[in-house]
Amino acid sequence: MQGRHVAITGPTAGIGRCAALELARRGAAVTLLCRDPARGEALREEIAADSGATAEVIQLDLASLASVRSAAQALLALGSPLHVLLNNAGVINTRRRESADGFEETLAVNHLAPFLLTGLLLPALQQAEDGRIVNVASAAHEFVRGMGWEDMQAQESYKTFREYGRSKLANILFTRNLARRLEDSGITVNCLHPGPVATSLGKNNGLLGRAATAVLKPFFRSPERGAETSVYLCCSDEIAGTSGAYFYNCREKTPRPWALDEAEARKLWEFSEECTGFSYPV
Repeated sequence: MQGRHVAITGPTAGIGRCAALELARRGAAVTLLCRDPARGEALREEIAADSGATAEVIQLDLASLASVRSAAQALLALGSPLHVLLNNAGVINTRRRESADGFEETLAVNHLAPFLLTGLLLPALQQAEDGRIVNVASAAHEFVRGMGWEDMQAQESYKTFREYGRSKLANILFTRNLARRLEDSGITVNCLHPGPVATSLGKNNGLLGRAATAVLKPFFRSPERGAETSVYLCCSDEIAGTSGAYFYNCREKTPRPWALDEAEARKLWEFSEECTGFSYPV
């Protein structure tokens, strides 16, 4: 990763933090796209002490499309090619919340924001000879059998794991559609399931979340283990020509059939462009 520039969302905790530290150890210059700049600065200092690598901190709140646009502009202003964009950040809520733009927050943070951020950063990725986009999806897409178009904003009913599963299904559909659009561009797009990792459930959801984390903790893998496939997709020469694939434990895996539905992927793309007010240039 020497001489390569990597941007990571959600880098200050859990698998994002582990991925940032490991990529920096491998020589990458890292841009930390984080909601809390103070925590980003602390991680920047930790990276410098740990590996001597350089890191930039840019504020990004994925629950605000205006913040996504501002962060993308700041990253593009750095003027350097972007070799890897790791869309790592995500949220899971035990009750319905809305983003700053009025969208159901799970879908907004886990899909709409990465959709917009990736599109805005394409010029920097195109500057790299072999840009990579890595989306952290999840086996949670197996919880659902479709996007639930009849109630996309979960206004009629809200179920924690259903909404989370739909957002992770969206990650896979987005990955596959974008890979087709970027075919022959030199940019690859892949996604992954990191495995069951306890990172933010307890923190984001009060007593219920903390209780669930405590009960399930023996079944979780460490954040370091959870970050392995993300790092693999960012770095490995083995998958340099692979695009549109879904990985688990550093191996390609076939997702559920509803994650392979091209008609659903096209419908989601149109929905996402309408919600974000952004049309991809590809």
